[in-house]
Amino acid sequence: MEQVVDSFIEYLTNIKKTSENTTMSYRRDLYKWAAYMAQLGIHAPESVTEEQLKDYVAFLEAQQFKATTISRSIASLKAFYHYLFKEHLVNDDITENIRAPKIEKKIPEIISVEETIRLLEQPSGDSPKELRDRAMLELLYATGIRVSELVSLSLNDVDMKAGVLNCKERSIPFGNKAKRALTKYIQNGRAAMLEDYESDVLFVNCSGSSMSRQGFWKLIKGYARKAGIDAEITPHTLRHSFAAHLVENGADLRSVQEMMGHSDIATTQIYANMKGNHLREVYKKAHPRG
Repeated sequence: MEQVVDSFIEYLTNIKKTSENTTMSYRRDLYKWAAYMAQLGIHAPESVTEEQLKDYVAFLEAQQFKATTISRSIASLKAFYHYLFKEHLVNDDITENIRAPKIEKKIPEIISVEETIRLLEQPSGDSPKELRDRAMLELLYATGIRVSELVSLSLNDVDMKAGVLNCKERSIPFGNKAKRALTKYIQNGRAAMLEDYESDVLFVNCSGSSMSRQGFWKLIKGYARKAGIDAEITPHTLRHSFAAHLVENGADLRSVQEMMGHSDIATTQIYANMKGNHLREVYKKAHPRG
């Protein structure tokens, strides 16, 4: 069984150009499944029945694996059998009727507009580092991009005249606050941080190379403490807050979906649900008979 799994992994790596992390997850899931089948005396994928696959899912549930882990295992099996069927190595795709458990979507952690402003205003000095940090925070909240996208930006990705950020095949507008912070950083901070280095990276560290995600993670946590924010702040908190604040102020979901880079509007829908939750909280606090 492992030999066929290895062929599938090789196909993902060489033909589909799947990322290393994804192929490692597939291999881990499929090796675990193959070991389970081997205990039943089954050593070939074509010998597995749909009923045995369902038994395997029930086994994972009995072992109290998280719904996300079980869903990922099922996704791995579906991809594997789809490959086998396409390559005519099995007669039927027995995963068609296997359903993943429903995963409850967690409500994203956000901070209020007031807390966001306090956070953004923490780097208030004119040192190159503070100018960079202010520009990064302002741009992150202005556009809702992922931290991995933020630290990967180049100078050419920013259209200062139009006030538009070009990021991974989508264009996101940003406002005057972010534009002013970016202008000050580019004119007075970036060159000083680069010194004699040459780079087209937008946000650089003291060595002249791009900021790391871990570096920005530490940075934002430090400013959150200075702002007196009790909530656990991560770069993703600003991304979620960007979307939630837009929806709360009347932005349509399709526009927010496009700016966030969500492939499915159902992912964006959660911010509309949060709006309803917020209104209920306001009602409870303010209504005399709430």
